[in-house]
Amino acid sequence: MNTVALFGTSADPPTHGHRAILEWLSQYYDYVAVWASNNPFKDHQTPLDHRLAMLELLIEDLKEGYDNIGLYPQLGYSRSLESVHVARQLWPETQFILVVGSDLIAQMPKWYQIKTLLQQVEVLIVERSGYAIASEQVQALTELGGKVAIADFDVPPVSSTAYRERKETQVITPPIQDYIHREQLYHAREPFQTNSQRAVS
Repeated sequence: MNTVALFGTSADPPTHGHRAILEWLSQYYDYVAVWASNNPFKDHQTPLDHRLAMLELLIEDLKEGYDNIGLYPQLGYSRSLESVHVARQLWPETQFILVVGSDLIAQMPKWYQIKTLLQQVEVLIVERSGYAIASEQVQALTELGGKVAIADFDVPPVSSTAYRERKETQVITPPIQDYIHREQLYHAREPFQTNSQRAVS
């Protein structure tokens, strides 16, 4: 049976951490379906269409070496169960792996129809810097009927928050940095040269 990793992320903005996760997933699963979502437990600074556009840039940057990754805006529901329902229409007879960051594990028992969701997917936890995976949180999911695994790799210790709050430009890729300044996102008002301008100057 084919396996599809389902990776919904707020991506506000996408970082080198997101890129590393996609690279790793593409090596272990037949296909990786990505989308930008609105997490009802978070406040999002940037409209969804911009976050989708930035994710598309990130995926395009990976196309040469990783051709089994795709962007699927139609999966972008705030409720994961609805995303899985649409995914099942796109890929019948497929094993789905729902990829979640360790920062979300404590929230998951409160998710919409969580028991039904856990019957339809396996859960893969990716540990985020600053959010250690607590055994009792994993146990809570297994007691709800979930099959849970922990990704065996280290995500670079970067975060979207580092860019939003401190403008740490090293955490994002150059095409995304150019997009942010072109679209004037995250209060990017200072004078800026794009990569193409730097190349000819």
